[in-house]
Amino acid sequence: MAKLKQLESFVSVVARGSLTAAALAEGVAPAIMGRRLDALEERLGVKLLVRTTRRITLTHEGSAFLEDCQRLLADLANAEASVSAGGVKASGHLRITAPAGFGRRHVAPLVARFREQHADVTITLNLSDRVVDLAGEGFDCAVRVGDMPDSMLVSVRLADNRRLCVATPQYLKRHGTPQHPGDLARFDCLSLSSDASQTRGWAFRVPRHAPGQGEGVTGGAPLEGDSEIIHLKPGGPLDCSDGQVLHDWCLAGYGIAWRSTWEVESEIAAGRLVAVLEEFAAPANGIYAVFPQRKHLPLRVRLWIDFLKHHYSQPEFWRQ
Repeated sequence: MAKLKQLESFVSVVARGSLTAAALAEGVAPAIMGRRLDALEERLGVKLLVRTTRRITLTHEGSAFLEDCQRLLADLANAEASVSAGGVKASGHLRITAPAGFGRRHVAPLVARFREQHADVTITLNLSDRVVDLAGEGFDCAVRVGDMPDSMLVSVRLADNRRLCVATPQYLKRHGTPQHPGDLARFDCLSLSSDASQTRGWAFRVPRHAPGQGEGVTGGAPLEGDSEIIHLKPGGPLDCSDGQVLHDWCLAGYGIAWRSTWEVESEIAAGRLVAVLEEFAAPANGIYAVFPQRKHLPLRVRLWIDFLKHHYSQPEFWRQ
């Protein structure tokens, strides 16, 4: 208990800027706050604060220790709130990151709705297509699309994501419908430019050693049974390094695009796009919530992940 009081006093003094203000807030004498800080520094063997009659300044060690103390005390408050008679009540600041396109469409709207349910939580949402260093940059949780590599991060699968070939009904009426991935060589395919991250091309599952796979096959990976994965790099008159532009071109009827279901499922449901070659679609990858390993996950992070799972598990969510 004494150790906890020392930590609480340290955080309070820094937040309020003086021993007197922190003591007044707790209803104790300033000398008591001073003794707690002295005991804390003696126990740790480092100087945390430089105290003068006019101001209090954090040392380098004190700044680093302050962040850990704030996080520890917030986690303790959340743990107590989660079992209190008043029910689950999260608080504190939640920092989230997600891919730009997916985040705009399927994370940002949920952030606002989550905030409506948890008024004591403040939220920062970072949208970036680079792989953010969660621990190094101070993020609580990332939403990521695609298979997760082995790492020191913990991942929770939220939903499945597939890649489909899509085109408008008007384009297919004018040009016909491909019956096999090898047929794509005869169509206008809207693909990411070579400097983008999708370097392996479009993936399909085909019968093993199937004849007539067409040009551009870059290799096959065996699957269970009598099928394998092939990768094609179909060409066309238009390519772009931005997936949203490809999506817009596809909707405008300029060709066939290979897009994620999270991006096109609502337009397929509305009839604006038609999926082709579905029987050759590669196995689904995942949509994940990812967070650094911690012994006790903050309540606000646990509730956010549960919130995502609830919405992403509903098929109608993706068709809206």
